Amino acid sequence: MVTAMILAGGVGSRVGAECPKQFIEVFGKPILAYTIEIYQKNSQVEAIEIVCHEDWIDYLKKMIKKYDLSKVRWITQGGKTFQESVINGMKYLKDKLNMDDIVMIHYGAAPFSSQHIIQDGIEKCRKYGMSVSCTPCFQLMGSNDGNGKSKQWIDRDKQVQICCPQSFRYGYLVDIYERAENNGLLTKIEPHTTSLMYALGDTVYQSYGNQTNIKITTKEDIKLFEGYVLLKKREKTESLGNIKLK
Repeated sequence: MVTAMILAGGVGSRVGAECPKQFIEVFGKPILAYTIEIYQKNSQVEAIEIVCHEDWIDYLKKMIKKYDLSKVRWITQGGKTFQESVINGMKYLKDKLNMDDIVMIHYGAAPFSSQHIIQDGIEKCRKYGMSVSCTPCFQLMGSNDGNGKSKQWIDRDKQVQICCPQSFRYGYLVDIYERAENNGLLTKIEPHTTSLMYALGDTVYQSYGNQTNIKITTKEDIKLFEGYVLLKKREKTESLGNIKLK
């Protein structure tokens, strides 16, 4: 069984909006709804869990009904941090999943992911027990030494950009957090499950990613997503036009 755990517990203060960024509307539709639809449309994903900001759970329920997001089986309350939200979501699934089931952790404000990205995440996770969508660093990179200065060149070919989904065999996800807690890492390592893996000495296995696969962090990212939605609509219209011509 493949379950998507979509994190919608954050505030997203860097966007500067009146509501959490995952609930900002783009063309009249919340960003979170676009994100959920990625998994709603995937034939291998059987269930979706939303880890939601407590003040927005009622709104979320109405949104799920409005957009017929039928794979959403569970809603649980988010935490104050990424780690707390993942732990809440993981514990809520305890009596609902088997240890060999796959859990795909995804940001609610990361609506750019494609079906290719989701599929490869599932395949790599089945092979290695976990996977993370990674993208090569295409831009030149340098150190950030403070006061607007950079003194060291960084080899971009030795770096990857990590995004979502972050996919795990459920039993392995539980094991990561148990070991992290036993080693006193939960209050020290932020903000990702993969950060805990690095601290524990585990290997992170890469799945497909591309430069489009970002999470919305700033106002500019929202503008990018507006363009992305328009592009997808145009592609769909052109595709339907070609079918009619045939």
